[in-house]
Amino acid sequence: MDQYKEISEFVYTYICSEEERSLCRLEMRSLFGGESCSNIFRSSVKIDPSRSPFIKERIDVMFEGDDIRDILKQVEQLRLMDGTFKVLFVKINDLDKSKKIEYQERLKIEREIGSRIRGKADIHRPDFLFGIGTVDGRWFFGPYHKNEAIWFLHMKKPREYSTALSTRAARAIVNIAVPNPEGVKVIDPCCGIGTVLVEALSMGIDIVGRDINPIVAAGSRENIAHFGLVGDVTLGPISEVIEKYDTAIIDLPYNHCLRATPEDQLSILKHARRFAKKVVVVTVKTIDHMIEEAGFEVIDRCEAKKGLAGTFSRQIIVCV
Repeated sequence: MDQYKEISEFVYTYICSEEERSLCRLEMRSLFGGESCSNIFRSSVKIDPSRSPFIKERIDVMFEGDDIRDILKQVEQLRLMDGTFKVLFVKINDLDKSKKIEYQERLKIEREIGSRIRGKADIHRPDFLFGIGTVDGRWFFGPYHKNEAIWFLHMKKPREYSTALSTRAARAIVNIAVPNPEGVKVIDPCCGIGTVLVEALSMGIDIVGRDINPIVAAGSRENIAHFGLVGDVTLGPISEVIEKYDTAIIDLPYNHCLRATPEDQLSILKHARRFAKKVVVVTVKTIDHMIEEAGFEVIDRCEAKKGLAGTFSRQIIVCV
């Protein structure tokens, strides 16, 4: 399987609801440096699909051609020795409705490709999983990687708050804040019950948490431990943070229990400017004037909706 070494292009498929579309697009821009109008696109950036709540699958482009016949010729090069395999047709594509490939035709294509591969087919537990599909008028084939929906396992926590971010939103926000985690130090200085911390730690991101409320800080530690993760959550105000960080993720306190005034929120932003190079702010109100006063520049943003018909929304603002 020397062909793996040559792969430098990847095809991704996305799924999101209409309410999530703005958040999904911001995550896409952060991870890939741009966005697609459709739910399938190519990129030279390699991302584990399980990082995102919206990516459905990734196919590493091993072979490509103008039509399926080009793929059939190329897959004859595959020699899996004693390895077993399975071929999946990627259903999401950007074809016009008149050119959509129906179920029976997809099965036929899977069988035709499988018959050309030198190896043994196994639909249950294959050693190698391959994807076949079409995007931008080209056919592609290669190793297939499915999103394992890790965020779904984090939905039920021992400690919950009704105003906390959803796990899907939190995971996307972490990707927006830290698209490339290598060597990046992150802090969530208003971490609450740790929804962001759990998602970030599960992705191997170097993040610490902090909160001024001892009850929610304890809840954050409990939630982190519940999922077998290890993370540091300290107690205290943001004003006492002295260490420097590459990125801060701040879900600004706003509910009646926290009683955070606009002055409190501005103070949080000013302190974040002191110790973080980049900040992703989550807010229920427009606070552009505060962001500017704190010394930040907004470089991207979106709106994340929640509830029936998107009755509740948060702004996600990327600042440097």
